[in-house]
Amino acid sequence: MREYLLTLCITAAVTYLLTGPVRKFAIVAGAMPEIRARDVHREPTPRLGGIAMFFGLCAGLLVADHLTNLSEVFEKSNEPRALLSGAALIWLIGVLDDKFEIDALIKLGGQMIAAGVMVVQGLTILWIPLPGVGTVALTQWQGTLLTVALVVITINAVNFVDGLDGLAAGMVCIAAAAFFMYAYRIWYSYGIEAAAPASLFAAILMGMCLGFLPHNMHPARIFMGDSGSMLIGLVLAAGAISVTGQVDPDVMKLFSGSERNAVHQMVPVYIPLLMPLTIIAIPAADLILAIVRRTWRGQSPFAADRGHLHHRLLEIGHSHSRAVLIMYFFSALIAFGALAYSVNAASMWIVLSVVFLSAIGLVLLLLPRFTPRAPRWAEGFVPPRYRRRKAATVTASGSGTAAAANEDEDADEERVPVTAGASGVNGATALGSRSRTR
Repeated sequence: MREYLLTLCITAAVTYLLTGPVRKFAIVAGAMPEIRARDVHREPTPRLGGIAMFFGLCAGLLVADHLTNLSEVFEKSNEPRALLSGAALIWLIGVLDDKFEIDALIKLGGQMIAAGVMVVQGLTILWIPLPGVGTVALTQWQGTLLTVALVVITINAVNFVDGLDGLAAGMVCIAAAAFFMYAYRIWYSYGIEAAAPASLFAAILMGMCLGFLPHNMHPARIFMGDSGSMLIGLVLAAGAISVTGQVDPDVMKLFSGSERNAVHQMVPVYIPLLMPLTIIAIPAADLILAIVRRTWRGQSPFAADRGHLHHRLLEIGHSHSRAVLIMYFFSALIAFGALAYSVNAASMWIVLSVVFLSAIGLVLLLLPRFTPRAPRWAEGFVPPRYRRRKAATVTASGSGTAAAANEDEDADEERVPVTAGASGVNGATALGSRSRTR
């Protein structure tokens, strides 16, 4: 566990330290498109944050290769090299798209090629455990098609949800944390070394997201762009592929005792089929709804619009930060709910807890204008927008002025599109400090 934690910290540190220079490079390179009709941000902001995330990935793999226990993953498996090859290709395509806006079909072809590169090097689904059937071995073509499909779906699901500051990185980080706990349990509890690469990928993915989030939280100083969203989507899919077709039920020795106990014990085997879906449940739902919505309107499925789930949250009155937190909440509920069910499928408390937390989430959705206020003793530990409004102070001239520091940061205001090159734009057109005017 310590080596995984060290790898995570190194990945996060490299990503965090490189994001600042990458931001300046993106400004100089002109990777900073003007505000579009579907955009939520109000000021031109540089992209190419995926550059820092990719070098964080490389640093994490390099460090893991030199650690005593994790180095065995590189000796016994070719999956880390397969991941690096596919990640390099998808990252390069994303960088070109962030700069030159390449065609959507070209990106789709690149995603399939990147998945094919990983398959050729051994990162593929070999078999699938099916309830009531058992372990089903896949032919080479079946495994390849299933692997490519999972990679493409995951990449585009993450790419579609990347619409608010900090949304994609936070949701993927939550999914990676749940997946790491699942894969590490399979590796540590059952002694299955085939789950070690998935644990490593999840730890590195958490580091990439955690290192980038401080620069990407609202108001974002830099966007990850397609170079980042497609990259973390591919790493997430690689972890799911690594463990889905590698866990052998015979090795786990789960077929002992009564039939009822065997069914409950087989849950960890079936969870690999569900875990890749639960960790991208919200992005995948957004992807499916977007395709149906655009096709119904006679548009291309790849045509951009403002109908995504995060756009709907903003339209019903939620602030930018609250919409992101709500998406975080439901992502964590689904991912960790599936994780808890894999640990103890017979517990009714897990189901009741998920239902109760879902009800809380629905209440949060119905209170878009509600702003929680911290108690007075805790006001010094929370942001100004969560503190109680202070009474108006009377100046020497007798005029009353409200304390500006207590004004809600997320108050709605008319968005005025700003073209690239304007002065004082979120630090996006200059290398100096960014404006705090909202």
